[in-house]
Amino acid sequence: MSDTGASGRRSWGARLVILIPALWLTVLFLVPFLIVLKISLSQSVIAQPPYTPTLDLTGGWQAVRDFAAALSFENYKLLGSDWLYIVSYLRSLGIAFAATAILLAIGYPIAYGMARAPRGLQPVLVMAVFLPFLTAFLIRIYAWINILQREGLLNETLLALGLIREPLIWLSTDTAILIGAVYSYLPFMVLPLYASLEKLDDSLLEAAADLGCPAWRAFWLVTVPLSLPGAVAGALLCFIPIVGEFVIPDLLGGSGAQMIGQTLWVEFFSNKDWPVASAVAVVLLVALLAPIVAYQRLQARALGER
Repeated sequence: MSDTGASGRRSWGARLVILIPALWLTVLFLVPFLIVLKISLSQSVIAQPPYTPTLDLTGGWQAVRDFAAALSFENYKLLGSDWLYIVSYLRSLGIAFAATAILLAIGYPIAYGMARAPRGLQPVLVMAVFLPFLTAFLIRIYAWINILQREGLLNETLLALGLIREPLIWLSTDTAILIGAVYSYLPFMVLPLYASLEKLDDSLLEAAADLGCPAWRAFWLVTVPLSLPGAVAGALLCFIPIVGEFVIPDLLGGSGAQMIGQTLWVEFFSNKDWPVASAVAVVLLVALLAPIVAYQRLQARALGER
């Protein structure tokens, strides 16, 4: 009897562990997403709320049918036919891809050096990666504005070294956006890589050396494949928020072609077109979920093969 009661308590405990995150995701992700999805299928009007139709449950089933009949995909057709939105999506994806590649190229050596450092020094190095980010995000971006301006520290340093003859234009360019994104998201690349490299079994490298494998080849054949999960996790942690970034391109980028985060802001707050803005957000979310789902399937397939 006691064993049955104990197993029942364990069963309820296991269900509760699953139920709490499920409720959390439902309330804070699924419900808001459904609201945004509904607004994206609406039409913009000068009213409060600034879209129609609105659901009135007091009208019974007829009101629900009228509400469903009034929904349409016109906003999504607009996104596919207007080059403003297409260019915003492509520019955001291109900048996010370039920034993620740079982050990987910079973050991997840093994480590798941290993982190969003495055990007592590793916590200090991890803290050193995080230390600059204890300052407010906006203050750090404004600091980059001062660094990248025409008479800023970067141009003065390059002039002093004789690398340039006249100040270069850094602000209001894609280069400035890339610099800001790489600086802001570097810890999100370094830490997953460090977690993978720190768990690497040194005996595998010793075995490769005993078999006559050079150090550089052992690195490519042993270290790199075993650190791929950390690299993919870091890439996703950086790529996804950079695509929808607003503050960095708004402060460091130009006023020409916009990233999708800026387009969202304009549609919501300047044009007051909530349906179109919601459609932009839904398409962006679906586009960003695709690589996550693909990565999870690849992981599940790899685990199944094992």
